[in-house]
Amino acid sequence: MLVMTCEMIVSIEDTILVDDEILHTQGKREIIMINCKVEVRVPRWYCATHQWVFFISSTGMKNVWLSMEHQAILWCNQLVVQVSHTLLSLIDSKTGQPFPEANKRLAVFARMLRSGIPQSFNWMSSYRSKNATGSQVHTLSSCPNNVHWNDDGLDRDLYIQTTTMTVLAMDGRRRWLDIHKLGSDGKGHFMFVTNLAPCFGIRLHLWPDKGKSASEMAASKRVLEVTAKLVQIPSGPAPRQIEPGSQTEQAPPSAVLWLSPEDMHGFRFLTVSVAPRPTISGRPPPAASMAVGQFFNPDDGKRDLSAQFMLLSTHSQKELLLKEDHPLALNLSFTVSLGLLPISLSLTTTGCGIQRSGLLAEEAGDMENSRLCKLRCFPPIALAWDHTAGLHILPNLFSETIMVDSSPALWSSTQGSEKTTIMLLVDPHCSYKARIAVSETSAASRFLLLYSSQIVGFSFAAIFFALMRQAHAWDLDLPMPSMLVAVESNLRIPWPFLLLGFVPILFSLFISLLKSQPLPPLASFAFVSTICYVFANGSVILLVLVSQLVFYGVAIIHVFIKSRWQECEGNICLAFLHWFINLSSGFFSLRVMRVLRVNPLLVTALAAITLGCIVHPALGLFILILSHALCCHNALCSFFTASFRSNARMKELLDFKDVGNERSQQFASKHDAGLNQNIQLEENSSSSPDSSRSFGDTQLETFHHRHGLLILHLLATLMFVPSFVAWLQRIGMGHSLPWFLDSALCIGVILHGILNSKPEFISMFSFPEICGKEVRLDFIYLLAGYYSYVAGLGLVPYRVFYAMAAIGFISCALRILYRRSREKGEPRFWQKKAFS
Repeated sequence: MLVMTCEMIVSIEDTILVDDEILHTQGKREIIMINCKVEVRVPRWYCATHQWVFFISSTGMKNVWLSMEHQAILWCNQLVVQVSHTLLSLIDSKTGQPFPEANKRLAVFARMLRSGIPQSFNWMSSYRSKNATGSQVHTLSSCPNNVHWNDDGLDRDLYIQTTTMTVLAMDGRRRWLDIHKLGSDGKGHFMFVTNLAPCFGIRLHLWPDKGKSASEMAASKRVLEVTAKLVQIPSGPAPRQIEPGSQTEQAPPSAVLWLSPEDMHGFRFLTVSVAPRPTISGRPPPAASMAVGQFFNPDDGKRDLSAQFMLLSTHSQKELLLKEDHPLALNLSFTVSLGLLPISLSLTTTGCGIQRSGLLAEEAGDMENSRLCKLRCFPPIALAWDHTAGLHILPNLFSETIMVDSSPALWSSTQGSEKTTIMLLVDPHCSYKARIAVSETSAASRFLLLYSSQIVGFSFAAIFFALMRQAHAWDLDLPMPSMLVAVESNLRIPWPFLLLGFVPILFSLFISLLKSQPLPPLASFAFVSTICYVFANGSVILLVLVSQLVFYGVAIIHVFIKSRWQECEGNICLAFLHWFINLSSGFFSLRVMRVLRVNPLLVTALAAITLGCIVHPALGLFILILSHALCCHNALCSFFTASFRSNARMKELLDFKDVGNERSQQFASKHDAGLNQNIQLEENSSSSPDSSRSFGDTQLETFHHRHGLLILHLLATLMFVPSFVAWLQRIGMGHSLPWFLDSALCIGVILHGILNSKPEFISMFSFPEICGKEVRLDFIYLLAGYYSYVAGLGLVPYRVFYAMAAIGFISCALRILYRRSREKGEPRFWQKKAFS
């Protein structure tokens, strides 16, 4: 339970439910429980002003794993940061006190929970409303009453004749812009950027007609002040001035205004009034003041950048040239979200209308031109907007990697989330060269960060598909493929890849249609999901390859040392060591040790289940992994030992055949027959019921089968690592039993690993015929792989435990039925061909 309380809970006024980004207030008192409890304390004055508690239901929030303790811990840590920012936003900046109205608080919660960025940049919302009579009422508040400006005379007014207006100093003058004249030819939008303080440094008014003074026109309610429509944006530090009175480079813009034709409808003039420069008395002069406004056509500055353009930019940077007198606002529309492919954007000033003919030859270079242009051009601004993440503002943009906090191409994504729009605010007096390139390192790190949960779920699916191929080969009496070969076969084009990697995507879309959920962007969703599936298979192949090399290396070293040890058994120097080994063998001959050696699977199961249910599930799965690793090592050592003996005897036989006399040849033929018979008897002494397989082949198949279970359960154990680390940190603070659901799932996973530990057990896993086809373990693994795939698409990879536990419990039930039917002598429907 998430509680924000003032030293103690007093009362509940509002309960806010978060369900699929829909927030509403309920009047009744109730508590919404979630899987974590976080208490955030606030000052006592806040409690005296308002006593309330804030509750959030996590069942409807995205990316919350409720069934795993460690995921609840991680989610709570992220939520505390968001709630802290929300608390700070509850204070009214004018009064310094919390908002008393519940509706205002609810609006703050809704805004902050949907996006962690400032939401004040809402220039597209209308500032007009209509009353009950239908007449227009101007609801935009003007500047504070304590701000007084002297009315400027007509002789000090400036009449702007061009579409671009510039202010380079606080001169105390007023600029008049004719909306009808300057806004013709489709240039009906007005963009304005400035670093002057609204109301105190600059004011903007809309006039239906030109009057003599602002006070006269305001008295008749015919003038609308739009200064409050200036949106404050973050800006970088002002440039440092070397000496008082010296000219410096432009300070970055701190406010922006956008007036649409609808906003200026019914008005004839737009005025920009600039306050006079403050008097300097022993203080450094203020940074260079600036304001630039322009009537423009948004289509002139629109650039559509396709996915092909972005992908090609990974090899070579793409350039956009912006000549002088370009639109102030450049709209760059990316068809691929910058949350998926972050871009590196750099802007270089190439000109600003300054003639360099009077400069010396050594001063006429690009460096000097850039220095002079900094005195006139304001630093560019980037406004990146994403359908999911909202608005991102990047001030002083000369070279920056731009990415948005969005998760595109997910199952829960909506249409439009695959696109990102960047609006560049650049000085129209200057010319620029823009370089755009996809940042490969940022894209790779961003991809792994966004789709890590999806890749984890797909990794389990890839392993289940590999186990399916092994079980299918065993049922058909074919050699069991290794995990490396089985996982690689998942990527074969066309059919294995389409059936295993693309069909689950179509199935997820079908589920969305059944649930009447909005479909994600189909192209990007399918493409990104396929890339994640390929990446998951590659990660599993790398893990299998590394583990297989380790097993092979250790087994070869073990067999080599063991063979050398057997050669040195007659050495007198080792007599004492042999005596110690014989003495210690008496301990292993005890009854308890004999039982443990005869029933290793039972001992492993009891130890793993006990640790998993009483201590922590990770410890139980760790015992299971050790059992898998030991079995893999023993099987591989047996395989190498049998191979070395067979090769040694064949070499001995070939050497013996080199004897040139006929008697030796006759003796060799007899000895050859005897050796071949002994070799065949030894190689066919397999525990496998299939007599056609040699002992070495059987041990190799056992290694392949157990190796697959090892990889599967190793990934399952890694998912419990965060919870295990948290458990270690809680040692000494009181012990509590693991969650029941975690323990139950752990038991199912252990049963799956124990009851399917040998290839022979695959034959016992069979259901009666369904629709004319027998359901065997390979089909169950296929269903588990599809389920894991869909769980990965839904960003809930913890659900793969449900599939593994279900297989474990089903295996246990079938094993019990198998033994009962065998005791009663009843025919078994799970008979394998090799057993008959």
